[in-house]
Amino acid sequence: MIRDTSAQDQSFAPTATAAPWKRWLWPGLAALVVLLAIGFAVRAWLGASRSVDSSRVRIAEVTKGDLVRDIAADGRVIAANSPVLYAISAGTVDLKVVAGDVVKKGQELAVIDSPELRSKLAQEQATLAGLEAEASRAQLDATLARAKARKDTDQASIERQAAERDLQRYQRGYDGGAVPQIDLAKANDTLKKADISLANAQTDARLQGQGADLDARNKRLLADRQRAVVDEVQRQVDALTLRAPFDGQVGQVQATQHTQVPANAPVLGVVDLSRFEIEIKVPESFARDLSIGIPAQLTSGNGQPFPGEISAVSPEVVAGEVNARIRFSDKQPQGLRQSQRMQARVVLDTRRNVLKVERGPFVEQGNGQAYVMNGSTAVRRPVQLGVSSLGEVEILSGLQPGDRVVVSGSDLFGDAEQVSIN
Repeated sequence: MIRDTSAQDQSFAPTATAAPWKRWLWPGLAALVVLLAIGFAVRAWLGASRSVDSSRVRIAEVTKGDLVRDIAADGRVIAANSPVLYAISAGTVDLKVVAGDVVKKGQELAVIDSPELRSKLAQEQATLAGLEAEASRAQLDATLARAKARKDTDQASIERQAAERDLQRYQRGYDGGAVPQIDLAKANDTLKKADISLANAQTDARLQGQGADLDARNKRLLADRQRAVVDEVQRQVDALTLRAPFDGQVGQVQATQHTQVPANAPVLGVVDLSRFEIEIKVPESFARDLSIGIPAQLTSGNGQPFPGEISAVSPEVVAGEVNARIRFSDKQPQGLRQSQRMQARVVLDTRRNVLKVERGPFVEQGNGQAYVMNGSTAVRRPVQLGVSSLGEVEILSGLQPGDRVVVSGSDLFGDAEQVSIN
């Protein structure tokens, strides 16, 4: 007979069993969290009308600190005074210097041989000589006319005096009974005729003198006008000799020795070595903040700084940029050359403890709107921007420190309210 294992079995008192819902609590909570995450993701995906790859956008964080508005540019050394001398007339050029020669003020640099201009000067001088002779002749005629008129006046005056003495004599004879009345009347008529002749002689003398003076004046004016023409042609002839306007150095020579140059053609330039300036190009958005006298800092190739200030700002915008010039406030570096490169930095303003973010295309493209990251979704939000520098822009309202803003690439969003960034 085979024995069973009943002798080894033990009996235990029944225990209370666990509630069924407790076994499913934690798995249910985990499932709920997953469903909520999926729901939020689906909701964000459905709410975003566009989806853009993150590699195509640039995102920057809003921070708080000092905003320095400055302009950094690569400048070019130019002479503050570097005129180009031109040929005033067509002719053959004879150069007296070469490029790089150091010259003194008034030194002869080139001579232009213009037979046409010199011949014109000779003709105008001959015309002036003829008009001067006519003016002198008119002056002499006026003197002769005045002398003749004075002679006639004196003659008429003497005749009147004689007529007056005759009348007095006849009056005494008539009073004594020795002269008839008719002779006295004739003497009286003779005196009246002498008065009339004297008055006419005086009038003729005045008119003849005025006429002679007027004719002489007209001839003198013609001569003076011709002298002005001669002076102008003489100035042009003198300008055929090109001279250095100041102490400096010959720049580029644009004419070839002993060749024919047309009128108003550039011949050579002169550079003033005592005064150099730095020319920079400034973005149009900063040009309105530039004004003459704003301090700047110039840095040479060896890193040595030199103080400067804005000396000129062009009123013209070319390709979105404005030309400006910076002059040295103190002594300029030694050995500067035309077109040499120097670094320039102009500090426009410093804003203390302001909200700021990296500057990007959103400043010009946003129209008062910016895309702020909410998780992986860019949400459009109205913002108010302040001043800007080359690298940062001030935030006046609409953003808080720590916000992440799409500063570049928002042009791909197509004005959507929400955009998913993958």
